[in-house]
Amino acid sequence: MDLLRSLPLGLYLEQPVTWLHKLDSRVKLIWLMSFLGAPLLANPYCRLALVVLLIVLTVSAAIPLRVWRQQMGWLLTLGIFVFLLTAIAPDGLAVNHQPRLPANELAFQQQPSTLPSPDAQPKPWYNPFNWRLKPSPTTSPIAPTEPKKLNPLPQPTEYRYILFQAGPITVTRRSLDLAVRVSTVLFTLIYSTNLYLLTTAPEEITAGLESLMRPLRRLNLPVTEITLTLTLSLRFIPLVLEEVQNLVRSVYTRAINWKKLGIRKSLQVWLTVAERLLENLLLRAEQIAKAMTVRGFTSPNEHRVQWHQLRLRWCDWLALVSLCLFWLARLTWGGTM
Repeated sequence: MDLLRSLPLGLYLEQPVTWLHKLDSRVKLIWLMSFLGAPLLANPYCRLALVVLLIVLTVSAAIPLRVWRQQMGWLLTLGIFVFLLTAIAPDGLAVNHQPRLPANELAFQQQPSTLPSPDAQPKPWYNPFNWRLKPSPTTSPIAPTEPKKLNPLPQPTEYRYILFQAGPITVTRRSLDLAVRVSTVLFTLIYSTNLYLLTTAPEEITAGLESLMRPLRRLNLPVTEITLTLTLSLRFIPLVLEEVQNLVRSVYTRAINWKKLGIRKSLQVWLTVAERLLENLLLRAEQIAKAMTVRGFTSPNEHRVQWHQLRLRWCDWLALVSLCLFWLARLTWGGTM
């Protein structure tokens, strides 16, 4: 088990270097914010177009199949499962509709004002004590006139609220729209972020954020401290995964029989492992702090290391022009229906 390589999301692909790697981190960050904000108040066709656009970007960048098959495959499976589950689920509009007027208003008006009960027999005037007499045609109850069934009127359009119905499975327009909305948003939010992390190094992310947050320095916000903290946190994530991996391997190598331990002792073992993990992480953090202090990092503004020089090239300007066309199409055809 290697968590550093088997983790399906959040990995940076160093080789091969694709055209997505060559784009400026600020441009990719703006595109990421566009993908996160475009599904808001969008119609289902626009949401499906965003999913297709993400898949086209992945294929056109020539990302190896072994990478995006593992990362995109389970997301597509999850999206399809959520789509099917939401489509056949109740749409929340299960209201029994009752018409305001009767189906046959003319027949309803011709009925007597007080209808006799079907079980009660009328008592003639000459038999007030309900003597047993042979029923005569005059003493038979008056049968109410049944309303005539009218043929359904032809509808002016082919609109149907229920699209599919087979036994207990019912797909309505609202449930289908909700299924498309949930599944596409789930795929877009997760995979667009993953594609950004896949093609952008952590140092490029922090450098781009610092460049975009420079106007906030006029408000006396510690922009450099924030970006330095973000850089250290991104660098600290592999150390956390390495410590978790080592502790899990140490538990497996001891061949503990969990059935004999029981629930209480098993919880004690895992609490001990969690305590050891916290101690190791605090020790690693202290070592990093001492190493930075020895190298003269007394403040974020001193001894700054610039890993990447942010510079917009022709491909970045082309990406920005494409972003303008993207939002023009989104605002023109992607609104709510």
